[in-house]
Amino acid sequence: MIKLIYGTGNPAKLQSMRECLASLSIEVVGLKELGVCISDVDESGDTPLKNARIKSLAYYNVLKQPVFACDTGLYIDGLTDEEQPGVNVRTVGGKRMSDSEMTAYYAAIATRLGGKAVARYKNAICFVISEHEVYEHFGDDISGDAFCLVPKAHPKRVEGFPLDPISVHIESGEYYYWHGASGLDTTMNAGFQRFFKSVLNATHIIN
Repeated sequence: MIKLIYGTGNPAKLQSMRECLASLSIEVVGLKELGVCISDVDESGDTPLKNARIKSLAYYNVLKQPVFACDTGLYIDGLTDEEQPGVNVRTVGGKRMSDSEMTAYYAAIATRLGGKAVARYKNAICFVISEHEVYEHFGDDISGDAFCLVPKAHPKRVEGFPLDPISVHIESGEYYYWHGASGLDTTMNAGFQRFFKSVLNATHIIN
């Protein structure tokens, strides 16, 4: 069993990545489990990849161990470039929103766009093995399929995934929770697995 450090304190994201990599016999450990608190990471990048790189390098400089980090941007059809959440999914007008505030904010956008807003998450990952060995990826294969945001929220809540209650399957119109799905979907799972396989095959971690 290979143990990898995921630079996140978000329990929902940690669990999703664990489920994604379970078939590869990879044990994913989060920062809280290591007893590490790394605050004030300056996520000033304007793309998910830049932020993933900033975070993973910051965590590596503290831990001095291989560590990976992910970042996500949200892009919604019908919004102007200036209105796109992008990497600032949680921040509006300089204010960082709570989970409940995010759910309400994006439900209001769905209402403004006619009751349904077609959206997509674009994901990036950066894995720092050493100061001179960095692997990263920002592609459609680790990004989510298009889905719809709707005004009415499903009652189920999972901490760290505030948009899941207002996310519906684009073809069926059903809430993703009714499909028993949340977090990483099958397409993203396969993409992340390919990334980790390529990194582990290329690095001394498995030697």
